[in-house]
Amino acid sequence: MTEFSTPYLRFQNVSVNYAKHPALSEVSLEVERGEFVFLVGRTGAGKSTLLKLLTKEVDAAEGTIDWDGTEIRRVGVFGIPKLRRSMGIVPQDFALLPRKKVWENLAYAMRAAGATRRQIRRRVPEILERVNMVHRADAYPDQLSGGEQQRVAIGRALVNDPPLLLADEPTGNLDPEHSIEIMELLVELNRKGTTVLVASHDVLVIERLRKRTVTMSEGRIVGDSKTDPVTQPMLDLELEPEPSPVEIPVVVETAAAAPVSVSSENAKEVTDPLPISAEDAPEDTDPKENADV
Repeated sequence: MTEFSTPYLRFQNVSVNYAKHPALSEVSLEVERGEFVFLVGRTGAGKSTLLKLLTKEVDAAEGTIDWDGTEIRRVGVFGIPKLRRSMGIVPQDFALLPRKKVWENLAYAMRAAGATRRQIRRRVPEILERVNMVHRADAYPDQLSGGEQQRVAIGRALVNDPPLLLADEPTGNLDPEHSIEIMELLVELNRKGTTVLVASHDVLVIERLRKRTVTMSEGRIVGDSKTDPVTQPMLDLELEPEPSPVEIPVVVETAAAAPVSVSSENAKEVTDPLPISAEDAPEDTDPKENADV
């Protein structure tokens, strides 16, 4: 970014209070288009709050938040659904519809965003291919591993091909192997042009990927590897402290150790799995309107 260019995303002197307790204090951060940024820090440091400001789940008490020309704080209640649908949002708890198959979960998100049945029929297989879940298209969420469920959640966030992807602790419920797979998927999306912000305390993954890392503590930004590339500060926040040399070591014994088929009939059941209230979802249209599919 040159001295005179406008950042893609900018937080400027932003503060947030929860019941008069400061969650963020005068936070300023700039992100360029196409960047991949980790937000790291202990629980309660303000990582998730920073992401929720972008989706309007939280309102700032002070400061400005600009995203590609949009002043987030000026977005009204009726503009929130449109704002969120223009982003990709990956929650920590997957939030899949338990009684719908993998492809149906994606179709729901597309229909809620106003897609036609023809668009759903074309786009869903593309997304499944993109997140490597074609072979599990007809499975239900409870038949998937944690890593597979997270892949579906990421796929759902991609239905509108969003320019900005927000992921809040996407590997928080996964083992190390699946954590690496999910992060590598996010990196691949970033290579294709998507700007990615990830709140995480997964130290091993963060150190392995070596992306820009913004460290937060007690609601403030205390380190940024972009401005201080020599060190990646405080990446050991979640590591266990080393035992004191005077302690007696303890010996612990360890115990031994289907093809995608999206028909126009199936695709008509849709709602909005993103964090938007039910009344925001569009009403179903007359089937005759889509007679061309």
